[in-house]
Amino acid sequence: MTTPGHNAKRVGAEVLADMLAGYGVTHVFMVPAVLRRTFAEMERRTRIARIHCHGEKAAAYMADGYARACGRPGVCAAQVVGALNLAAGLRDAYLAHSPVIAFTGGRDPKTKFRKVYQEVDDMPAFEPVTKFNATLDDVSRIPDMLRQAFRVATSGTPGPVHLQFRGNEGQIDVEETDVEPLVEPQFARVPPFRPQPEAAHVQAALDLLQRAERPIFVAGGGVRASNAGRELVALAEALNIPVATSLNGKDSIPATHPLSIGVVGTYSRESANRAVSRADLVCFVGTETGGMTTHFWTVPRIGTPAIQIDIAAEALGRNYPLRAGVLGDARAVLAAMLASADASTAAKRASWLREIAALREEWYTKYRDDLHSEAVPIHPARICHELTQSMPEDAIVVVDTGHAGMWMGGMYDLRTPNQSYIRSAGHLGWAFPAGIGAKAACPERPVVVFTGDAGFWYHIAEVETAVRWNIASVTIVNNNGGGNQSKRGFDRAYGGTQTQKARELWTYRPTNFARLAQEMGALGIRVERGADIAPALAHALAAQRPAVIDVATDIDVMAPVAVA
Repeated sequence: MTTPGHNAKRVGAEVLADMLAGYGVTHVFMVPAVLRRTFAEMERRTRIARIHCHGEKAAAYMADGYARACGRPGVCAAQVVGALNLAAGLRDAYLAHSPVIAFTGGRDPKTKFRKVYQEVDDMPAFEPVTKFNATLDDVSRIPDMLRQAFRVATSGTPGPVHLQFRGNEGQIDVEETDVEPLVEPQFARVPPFRPQPEAAHVQAALDLLQRAERPIFVAGGGVRASNAGRELVALAEALNIPVATSLNGKDSIPATHPLSIGVVGTYSRESANRAVSRADLVCFVGTETGGMTTHFWTVPRIGTPAIQIDIAAEALGRNYPLRAGVLGDARAVLAAMLASADASTAAKRASWLREIAALREEWYTKYRDDLHSEAVPIHPARICHELTQSMPEDAIVVVDTGHAGMWMGGMYDLRTPNQSYIRSAGHLGWAFPAGIGAKAACPERPVVVFTGDAGFWYHIAEVETAVRWNIASVTIVNNNGGGNQSKRGFDRAYGGTQTQKARELWTYRPTNFARLAQEMGALGIRVERGADIAPALAHALAAQRPAVIDVATDIDVMAPVAVA
């Protein structure tokens, strides 16, 4: 920790820039004009890249992708007139528990309520999407308020923070102060603390697992945040317990592991839903047991014996009555359970593991033709299969919601523990800018985005941002000329059958995104045959520049719906 001294006065921008650098921030994503002097000081005093985007929501998504990829807080900023857009962009980070720190300009007390240009009170908009939402009205408060921002964003269940700087552009940063930069490196990444569980609670949960004949783990985003995948797999192996995951926890266990049964819930794999429904004990680890993970509390049914492990006490038992609850960091709890596990109890689950193996094989048999389809236009499942086979060993995969989330959640497999999976918590269009942020955070790792044309249209202007800063993420667009995740709903609205008028509500004009990408300076590749997907991915990754792979797919192919 840096200790305060007695130096000459400096402007707030110098303090802010030095502190951000001290916390290890490498990029700030913003739409100008905000904190102008701070950004100038970043150039003069630090190596922080100042990524000027085309939209505030995209800037928030980039900061979110950055945070989820590397575990360090992502920083975004906007002036007062763009603050509401930035708040909208924090919603996904809030739902996914991602440590994003947002800076905005704010109203000046001298001109409040006088109808100054662009005056709106933005603070209420940030309240529902942040853990901490505060104003910074005195330049001397920069050090303690910024420390609190990092502390709150990373501690406990991570989440977004908002600081509003006085002045529509945050001009408070040009005022002089005699305060010193003070950094707490402990809060530069997640998790800063690993709360240890009570031994009695660990033993109670372990006893239940060891007595059960058909137990199953459901691993959520808390396993990912805690970096607890290794401990989870080790405990599962010691006790012969299969592992299902939420979408946020998909990279907790490679799909190639014999105990892996897939993603459970709504955007899921049938085998996982069937396995969790058959379990006689479900152990939730680092998941809030929300509607998507449990297919609206039908998988498992409420009343199924359950254990829950979470870092947040309020999450324990929220949706399922528990036989045992363990409060603590996921890795700490799983390590404690592993240290006391009785491996001799694993033998009783031999028949359960044979059932799990049969469910895995049944799923692959059912979808083998789709995964290997030679159809033209391309079947989206073929994209997932090709990505499974061709993704680099250390790749970060960033996935949109809607049908993109359904296809990849259910049909894409991670093959190694070094591959990462990050998904939208519900906002279509999130993945492409989030992928730019992820690549900024981890430039040494391949970053591959999977989205549809409906999602790509949202922030397509950020192709130019990626090109300008040479942030070389690769974006695969499942281009079927529409948002066909809406097809079933609009068909129902029109009496249960498809009509041309219903199609008007979810289809688009045909567009060649490869050509648009080339116009903006990126590499653009058009793919119209399944066999060309893997070579296109290899070419795009080798190019070391922003790339868009436009895959022409069949608009009439729908993602499989969840099995309850």
